This record gives sequence, C-alpha cells and structure tokens, in this order.
Amino acid sequence: MAEAVVETKGLKKYFLAMKSGFLNKLLRQEPPLVKAVDDINIEVNSGEVLSLVGESGSGKTTLGRLITTLETPTDGEIYFEGRKVIKQNRKTIRRQVQMVFQNPYESLDPRQSIKGIVTEPLARLSLSQSEKNAQFDQVMSAVSLDANFAQRRPKDLSGGQRQRVAVARAIISNPKLIVLDEPTSALDASVQSQVLNLLVALRDEYNFSYIVITHNIAVARYISDRTATMYAGQVVEIGPTDEILKNPKHPYTQALLKSVPTLESKRVEPPHGEVPSLINLPKGCRFNTRCPFVMEKCKTNDPPMRRVGQVNVACWLY
Repeated sequence: MAEAVVETKGLKKYFLAMKSGFLNKLLRQEPPLVKAVDDINIEVNSGEVLSLVGESGSGKTTLGRLITTLETPTDGEIYFEGRKVIKQNRKTIRRQVQMVFQNPYESLDPRQSIKGIVTEPLARLSLSQSEKNAQFDQVMSAVSLDANFAQRRPKDLSGGQRQRVAVARAIISNPKLIVLDEPTSALDASVQSQVLNLLVALRDEYNFSYIVITHNIAVARYISDRTATMYAGQVVEIGPTDEILKNPKHPYTQALLKSVPTLESKRVEPPHGEVPSLINLPKGCRFNTRCPFVMEKCKTNDPPMRRVGQVNVACWLY
C-alpha cells in the first residue's frame, strides 16, 4: 500500500461571520460562524493526484489552504508523511508543500524578475549562487521556458507562460505535495491543454503528489487518479475518478455531471436550488433542500460515510 503524503482527520475551519460586539458578550450570545470546512477525512498517497470538485463556496480552496498550512484549523488534525502538523514543525513541513494559485498574474510579484520569483523558495536554503542558477535553469527547462525569461517581469508574459512560471516556483524546492487551485481556469482552451500536459509530465518525472481544486469535471477526468466531491464544507463522495464519473453515487455528484455538456447530449441541467448558507446550514444532510430523492431521515440526520463498491459516499440512499 502506498504511503500517505498527507492525511486529514476530522478537519474543520470555521470563520467568524461578524465580530462579537459588547451587547453580544453581555447577553452571552455566540457569534455566527461560517463552517467553510467541516469534518474532512481524506488522504493523498505518494505520486497520486486527487481532484476536489464542487460548486463555488463548497470549501475546496479553504481545504487546500489548510493542507498547505496557510490557514490554521479550528479543529481536527493534519498528518504529513505520518507526522502530525503542529506549530513547532509547521515551517519544516511547509517547505515540502507548495500551492499554485488560481490567478497567476495576481500571485506573482509584478516588481520581481522571473528569476527572482522562481528562486524565492530557495532563499531559506543554504545554497551558493551557482547552485541556485543551476536549479533555476533546470526548472525553467522542465516547464518548457528558456533562460532568456530570467530578467522579464510577469507583465511581459502571456497567461500560459505566467502559469508555467507559477509551476516552476512551486517545484523548484522539490516538494512532496503541490496543491493546484483552478490551475487552468484563467487560461484559453488551447493553453489549458498545454498546462495539463505539463503537470502530468512533471508528476511522471518527479513523482509529485497533487491536490487539484477544480469546478471543471473534464480537468478532473484527465489528470486525477481519485476524485472527491465537496458540498457545503463536507466531502460527500470520494473514490477512483473513472468510477465516480461513470457511475456517480451521490445525488449531488450526479447533478454536477448532468451540468457538463457532452458530445452525446446538448442538454445540460444545472443543480436545482441554491447552495445553502454556510452560516445557517440545513439540519441533517446538507443537500436535502436540493435533492430529488430526499427522505424524512435526510432532514434530521447527517448521513455517515459508507463504502459502496469502489467509492465512499455519505447518503441515506445507501
């Protein structure tokens, strides 16, 4: 069995919806909380690609930020290669985890040269300038950019080139895990395929593990080994990508797939209803207000995660 690079147990992240005022404290009223991530249990193995899919606001990016230690959990645990992530070892573990953000233009410092941006993660390491130069040349070659880009600025690059620079910065420190937040959403269709091919090639060459955050089912189908469907801060289905996309179990996963156009059908059906407020979540199953198969039990009890065939699913239908 492959070793888990990262594992979460009961992971939660709640944000204050508003500051608690004097009157709230006087009346001992608890301030409302946004339950962005609520009791997540996942693992990613060495060399594996896990996609997180779901609508905007489902908690995908917050989960990614928790795993990369950019956010501190409200509750629960994160393990990196078997070691529990705590305050004392967070900096050490952070060097083994990188994140590529959704908009490459906003995530790259416009004042820095490309070489300065890409080699920034090496500042913490005791390397000579010649060693840094060698690593810069190596990663630029790996992402199919030539060394002539070294002194350019992000504004001088195309969207695809900026995304390649963001990937180069992520891989230069040779991390064990890379979290990719919507890595192709800001790119043209032709450039998307180039970036996806690049990510697959890098995974094959360096054995990186990826967590890919995406709302694009086609991206998940192409790049991932396993897929997790997130809804209202929870994982509702997780399993092999081929199985989930061919035979989805959870009604929400089924609804997501119906909203994707295919060559066989021009008709698309977006999920009915509105995403619930993360401040005032419905009782029981969080999807019960939109589910076509809702039962009375769904309105009162939260379904446990159960094994059904090759996938794990949280639904009272099973």
